[in-house]
Amino acid sequence: MKPESSVIKRTFNKIFQLINVFRKLIINLVFFTVLLIFISALLADTNHVVVPNKSVLVLNLYGDVVEQKHQVEPIDAFMSEAIQQNEEKPEVLLSDIIRVIKSAETDDRIKILVLKLQNMNRSGLTKMRDIAKAITHFKKSGKQVIAIGDQYSQDQYYLASYADEIWLDPKGWMILDGYGRYQLYYKSALDKLSISQHIFRVGTYKSAVEPYMRDDMSAAAKEANKVWLNDLWLQYKTDVAEQRNFTIDNFDENVDNLVEKLTAVDGNVAEYALNNQWVDQLKTREQVNQTLNKKLGIDSNEDKYEKINFNDYLFSITDKFPIVDATSDKVAIIVAKGTILNGTQKPGTIGGDSTALLLKKARNNKHVKAVVLRVDSPGGSAYASEIIRLEVELLKQAGKPVIASMGTYAASGGYWISAPADKIIAAPTTITGSIGIFGLFMTFENTLSKLGIHTDGVGTTDLAGFGLTRPLSDGMGKIIQMNINRGYKDFISLVANNRNMTTEQVDAIAQGRVWSGIKAKEIGLVDELGDLNDAIVAAAEMAELDQYDTLLIEKELSPRDKFIKSLFGQASALFPSSPITNIGPIDGFISKIKAELSHLNQLNDPQGAYVLCMACEIN
Repeated sequence: MKPESSVIKRTFNKIFQLINVFRKLIINLVFFTVLLIFISALLADTNHVVVPNKSVLVLNLYGDVVEQKHQVEPIDAFMSEAIQQNEEKPEVLLSDIIRVIKSAETDDRIKILVLKLQNMNRSGLTKMRDIAKAITHFKKSGKQVIAIGDQYSQDQYYLASYADEIWLDPKGWMILDGYGRYQLYYKSALDKLSISQHIFRVGTYKSAVEPYMRDDMSAAAKEANKVWLNDLWLQYKTDVAEQRNFTIDNFDENVDNLVEKLTAVDGNVAEYALNNQWVDQLKTREQVNQTLNKKLGIDSNEDKYEKINFNDYLFSITDKFPIVDATSDKVAIIVAKGTILNGTQKPGTIGGDSTALLLKKARNNKHVKAVVLRVDSPGGSAYASEIIRLEVELLKQAGKPVIASMGTYAASGGYWISAPADKIIAAPTTITGSIGIFGLFMTFENTLSKLGIHTDGVGTTDLAGFGLTRPLSDGMGKIIQMNINRGYKDFISLVANNRNMTTEQVDAIAQGRVWSGIKAKEIGLVDELGDLNDAIVAAAEMAELDQYDTLLIEKELSPRDKFIKSLFGQASALFPSSPITNIGPIDGFISKIKAELSHLNQLNDPQGAYVLCMACEIN
């Protein structure tokens, strides 16, 4: 063997030995870390969170307010907390927020509720109104509600308006810009890339596919969108004006008027907000602390008042081992939140099979006497929507009333799965309707040909070889359009049969048009206006129940996942949570494009037919 070869061989052996040492070191480090966490979790007092007497409850909400959280692996969540890595899209449950406020109302240890909302993202007016209802009830206890903030976004200010006092930093920011619907359009880009888009739809107002066939919003879409956006904005202004004791004319929808008011205060937005009665006082953070001290009877200029944040208080009031009466009559609640996709999906997204299975569980549970289907969805797969609808019908056939409770969205497929319910209850600000259907896919034969890539071959029929790299034949296009037309007829027939209307009457209010909950009730798509509690009461009444418990039916964790969640859920208390850092405008723009492309990639209807309201997102 040559000396050079021997040296090279010894060098590589040393490198591999070093790699092996590092591998063992990392494995041992991970093992002992997990072991330490496990022992700490076993020895820890599960009730270690103590609510101080005479304290302030700080409602510091982080992320989007949702009806159901996306499922995150417990280990992933723990590791993110351990290394202080922020969640990409943090979420907080609407039901947890309401539960915390209700508990604090009768908790003698809590003296003041402070709304510190600057990390709460836009979450929809419907959810904000549910939280506001809980705040209003809290104030009846005689306890004060104070809103504090360096700035207020529109959703944040809506909740702040329900406080007894609103404080803003003297250098703070607060301008209400109303509601809008703006989106990206890709037709010219697709043309430049020689991507062939094949679009099939039914409905004058079914604008979900417009970004791929136009460079701007159609007149019909603008007309329809403006109606429901105005409905929501009027509700927002009415609610805030009532809380602040001024008229809805106090909203600056005219830019010139806003410029005039800002000029009068030399461009100081905080002074403008004070002069416009949006806020009650301008206070620095130190002044906030001093004032809260005084309100609690603490004679000190230091930050000495006792406080507990939202997550800690939630932990303190959560029963670790809840006692459930398995034999009592139940009104089951099943949450259908997110895009409707085919097959089995994780919580936070609606799966045709997985959501149908939850409904089946309610049907087979002899103690469940009625079901509330809580829908918060813009729709998705037509096929998956039909799978869910059939389970709703089976529930009714089993003698169990079904009430559809609409959240922020219940449009397109969200309405499809709601339509067969015995009663539909929506919020005034629910976005619903969008009764229409479309198909969309792209082929890349022209794009590939520019790169010198071509597709050719033979098949036994005209249909063989249909795919993304070949042109769509006229015949195949006609077949797809016929399927879309059939889907639309099925949709309006479904609505007509369940709403005591003719198909002609449904068609007149369908065509993919979006409606607010208020308008939906006027035109017969909704029976009543109300919230989830109203739906639960209606379900109990329909089932003739005097005494009952509610039962949330959701996907059960495996024994392994339960153990991991329990272990890492307790251990996460060892690590302080880090605050959310707002992303910049460029990152936000890139994220928006990625989200839209990801959304398209998610859609998995086996027939390529979708009942999805992509125009329902508010900017």
